[in-house]
Amino acid sequence: MAEENDNSQEKTEEPTPRRLEKAREDGQTARSKELATMAVLLAGAGGLLMFGTQLAITFEGIMRDAFVIERASIFDTRHMSVQLIVSAKEAAYALSPILILLLIAAIAGSIGIGGLLFSAKAIAPKANRMDPIKGLGRMFSMRSLIELVKAIAKVGLVLAIAILILNLRTDDLLSIAEEPVVPAMEHVLWTLGWSFLVLSCATIIIAMIDVPFQIYDHQKKLRMTKQEVKDEYKDSEGKPEVKGKIRQLQREMAQRRMMQDVPTADVVITNPTHYAVALKYDQDSMGAPVVVAKGADEVAFKIMEVAREYKVEVLRTPPLTRAVYHNSEIGEEIPDGLYMAIAQVLAYVFQLRQFRKGHGPKPGMPDFPIPPEMRRDL
Repeated sequence: MAEENDNSQEKTEEPTPRRLEKAREDGQTARSKELATMAVLLAGAGGLLMFGTQLAITFEGIMRDAFVIERASIFDTRHMSVQLIVSAKEAAYALSPILILLLIAAIAGSIGIGGLLFSAKAIAPKANRMDPIKGLGRMFSMRSLIELVKAIAKVGLVLAIAILILNLRTDDLLSIAEEPVVPAMEHVLWTLGWSFLVLSCATIIIAMIDVPFQIYDHQKKLRMTKQEVKDEYKDSEGKPEVKGKIRQLQREMAQRRMMQDVPTADVVITNPTHYAVALKYDQDSMGAPVVVAKGADEVAFKIMEVAREYKVEVLRTPPLTRAVYHNSEIGEEIPDGLYMAIAQVLAYVFQLRQFRKGHGPKPGMPDFPIPPEMRRDL
């Protein structure tokens, strides 16, 4: 028995949608640092390739203006500060496309998995984060070991690719020393851009491994025990006694609305001790008689009571009442097989009203035809 209880507490169930939503509200979602790093590095390499030439020209102009000083400017004490401000503006303008590209890449990489998320709970101070014992536990946990292995693998992969690039580019890099300044700067930036791009591609491999792992790890942390799933279902669906009370209130409201329609009925047919059905027919707006109310036991007696109060004809027709009750729903037309029987009921009610006004003989109760498949004994 104890083993069963222990097993029942294992987190074997996948997180429910409500659990996932609550985790997002608390700021918990799958994130991959490697994906963000890959995006930033690739964007930086692409930015150097796209804007490197213009960047080299701008920096060449900044250096020329900074080192070539006119004689009149030597005695101007404000010249250095003005030159510094102008150079800073030109450098910022030249770097702005790359910086904007890096900003977009950083945002895109951060929300690549998990999506955009703002949560005040995630940045709220928590006492357990300042607990040194728990901090040590996190430092020497399995997750920390996995992160250490990932870091070593990352450094090893990047270092291997960097050595390979240097071996392939050695002659090209040495030849730059023999070039003029401007072409050399362009050549350096071009070489750095392509080398950086190839080096950055190594992070694609790392991200392809890390992203599925982070998604799996996040789902694993949110797994639930069977008892947690049951408790959540109870909280979301409501406790049985609360649901029972709601259903009772709904039935009472439906009965009140139904009783309001009884006075509009043309006739109420009954099986006096069990069932009552109120019928209405308007030949101008209805294709067939409609059931406006029906009920059993106490509800049936209430329907008959309301009908008598509003002078609606009440007829005792047990077999027909049972057939209509079991084969029709409130607000719907009666089944085709009962058309003839209900037509005779309405005709009988009309003749009975005429008799009471003194315009004809007292009608006899007809024998209402009921198809065998619609008959109910109880």
